[in-house]
Amino acid sequence: MALRKIRNEVSGTVFSLPYYVARELGFFADEGLELEFIRRGKGHATDLEAIQLIEDHRNVSSFGGPSPFEAGETVLYRACEWGQVRRTQDSGVGGQIVAKRAARASQAIIVRPDSPVLIPQDLADIPIGVNFHHGSHYVALQLLEGFLPREEIKVVHIESANRFLALRDGHVDAVAVMEPWITVAEKLGYKTIAEAHYVGLEIGSPELDAETFEAINRAVRRAVAVLQQDPYPYVKYLINDVDPAIVGLEPRDFSRSRLRYADPAPYSQKDFDRTYNWMLSWGLIQPDDTYVHLVDNRILSVA
Repeated sequence: MALRKIRNEVSGTVFSLPYYVARELGFFADEGLELEFIRRGKGHATDLEAIQLIEDHRNVSSFGGPSPFEAGETVLYRACEWGQVRRTQDSGVGGQIVAKRAARASQAIIVRPDSPVLIPQDLADIPIGVNFHHGSHYVALQLLEGFLPREEIKVVHIESANRFLALRDGHVDAVAVMEPWITVAEKLGYKTIAEAHYVGLEIGSPELDAETFEAINRAVRRAVAVLQQDPYPYVKYLINDVDPAIVGLEPRDFSRSRLRYADPAPYSQKDFDRTYNWMLSWGLIQPDDTYVHLVDNRILSVA
């Protein structure tokens, strides 16, 4: 019997690792599904000839450029909580939040080994390279507002494929990065100034029905159990994101504590309100939108 093909958008491997595992181990096939991954971006970059720094988040799309999801090429897309709340407001194809994703990823603010920055307060008025409207942007703000007044927190969008390279090559003096780039930084002796884990969300198109999404989640839950038992056989997918010319990585270079995965779950009104109100306080979302408009939990069962 032919498998039903579901196309989903992948922005960061660490966010989608349960999907890669479920595909590799045949869990999707067991549900009669074939998951096709539509990757954003152009793979690894080893130079930054076209780098551009953007200071105003209003000059950057919340989708970060052309999106397969917005083009109608995929029915599912996972990213950070704050970004997905904003994208559902901006979506032109009726995208809505359908669940909390399985990945509990982290972002770390890092500096070069020779940087005089030692603690978060040392980053006052220093531009920090982020990807506007993505996890690095929001986590950097939340990490630093516990140490600095908001007017001393400076973030800039790096219009480039790789923030770590922008830091390495001196275009900025600090960046926020996720895995595998935290591990890259640690292996090369860079300093971590602050780090936090955070939840992410899945957004789905109107074409993604609850029964199909539940079949996807049955496979994902099985993959989560595998990763909770031992993630190291699968960090190969993260290693593949790093050009060996930058650094060679081995599975045991990765901290198991950072590889946190949990079963997909509904996104609650309480979680939404907390995030929406914080985003409003920073001017990162338009006022007067509602949970009912942006969220349509399509989780049929919670293990």
